[in-house]
Amino acid sequence: MRSSAVRFRRAALALAGAATLQGCVVAAVGGAAVGSVVVMADRRSTGMQLLDAQIEHRVSSALDERFARESVRIDVTSYDQNVVLAGQVPQEKDRTDAEALARAADSVRGVSNELAIGSMAGLSSGADDAVLAGKVKASLLGAKGLAPEIVKTSVTLGTVYLFGRVNAHEAEIAKATASQVSGVKRVVAMFEILSPEEYAKVAQPVSPPPPSMP
Repeated sequence: MRSSAVRFRRAALALAGAATLQGCVVAAVGGAAVGSVVVMADRRSTGMQLLDAQIEHRVSSALDERFARESVRIDVTSYDQNVVLAGQVPQEKDRTDAEALARAADSVRGVSNELAIGSMAGLSSGADDAVLAGKVKASLLGAKGLAPEIVKTSVTLGTVYLFGRVNAHEAEIAKATASQVSGVKRVVAMFEILSPEEYAKVAQPVSPPPPSMP
C-alpha cells in the first residue's frame, strides 16, 4: 500500500503555513519519495507551483482509491501541469489504469508513464529513496554553475527524476551531478530547455562578492 494520502495531509499543513510567508517556502508537496520543498527560486510562477501541488493531490487521491487493496508503488510528480508516474505495478492493466486516471485529473496537460511491471518483492523501500533523495538534493545545492533550488527532484526505486526550466548547460550540470551520487541507478531528465531569450527573462542575477576588508 502507498502512503500518498498521508504525505499529502502533511504537505497540506505545510502549504497552508507557507502561503502566509513572504520569502522562502512557497509549498511543500509529497508526490514522490520525499516531499518536494519549492522555494521562490523555482522558475515556475507561484500560481503554477500551487497548481502542481493540487494536481499531485488529485492524481494521488484517484490512484489511492483505485489501488486501495493492491500492493503497488506509484509516486506522482507534477511540473508545469505535466505529470510523471514512477514506480512499479503488478500488471499491464494497472499501468494503463494509472495513466488513464492521471490524464483524467483536472488541469493535467500531459502524462509520462514511467511505471514498470513486476513484483514488489525485493524492491527498495520508500525510506531508502528518501535517504537517496536527500543526497541528490545536497549534491545539486553544491553544484558549481547551478543556481540553488531551480531543479525539482524526486526519487523512486533508485531512479532520480529531475524537473525544471533550465538552459542546456544547467541541464547537463544537473544530470551529471545527480548521476554521480552513490546509490543512483538511473537519472531521468524531464527538463524544459529554455532558449537564450527565455533564459534571460527568468535567470536570477548573480550577486557580486562582498568587498574585501582593508
